[in-house]
Amino acid sequence: MLRTINTEDLIPIIANLCKDACYHLNDNVMNALENAYEKEESPYGKETLLLLLDNAKLASKEEMPVCHDTGMAVVMMEIGEQISWIGKPLEEAVNDGVRKGYTEGYLRKSVYLDPLNRVNSNDNTPCVLHTDIIPGDKVKITVMPKGGGSENMGTFKNLVPADGYEGVKKFILESVFNAGGKACPPIVVGVGIGGTMDKTTLIAKQALLRPIGVHNKNPFYENLEKELLDEINKSGIGPLGMGGRMTALDVHIEYYPCHITSLPVAVNLQCHSVRQASAEL
Repeated sequence: MLRTINTEDLIPIIANLCKDACYHLNDNVMNALENAYEKEESPYGKETLLLLLDNAKLASKEEMPVCHDTGMAVVMMEIGEQISWIGKPLEEAVNDGVRKGYTEGYLRKSVYLDPLNRVNSNDNTPCVLHTDIIPGDKVKITVMPKGGGSENMGTFKNLVPADGYEGVKKFILESVFNAGGKACPPIVVGVGIGGTMDKTTLIAKQALLRPIGVHNKNPFYENLEKELLDEINKSGIGPLGMGGRMTALDVHIEYYPCHITSLPVAVNLQCHSVRQASAEL
């Protein structure tokens, strides 16, 4: 049987997720930052991590944004195939929720309606909405505010199959090293390998949703994640680019089948404030 949901029911839920994501770093992220503080050997790096932790705790306590850049809202929805929608169009309701959350929460409005004419929408809409159809009758909504500093450091490249393992690894490391402190490390490195140009960049962003410390289930890619993390943390970039050991909290790789002539790779970086909030209907 189909389960019917009115799209207008999503509006307050998404509004609250926008605020929660900007105010509260979850336990997984806070634990990762605390572990980074314990591992950091540089006095400047250690002091920087302590400031980041104190900032996150104060933001959560006072329900204020953990960062002034409250990002462009990326909304990812996993929608059960047994769901039937009524009410206004889904995308319209989602944007209503984002608008409500960013307005009520006094979150910075960072979205321009036109990328060249640079006119601000003044309500942080439209968001970027991704939907996946999955089995069942549940809906999972995740809001990921994506700040300009980390998003601007994302990269994509169509490698050739002959570049292979080492070519992929080289491109990922170059992307991280070129970003330096601009992505506000310690970062989470999201990597997409395979698919097409659009699919590769999408799975790189989806990789950022995986909890820190959880590896790819495929041992081959788990090994690559660990190799990359080790080399990134030998770079000396350190927290906020101040120097030190902890440049990245984790590396998450997702992969997808691709054409025989292709080897597309995308890197999407997430700053130390790994902001995301989820709800299930």
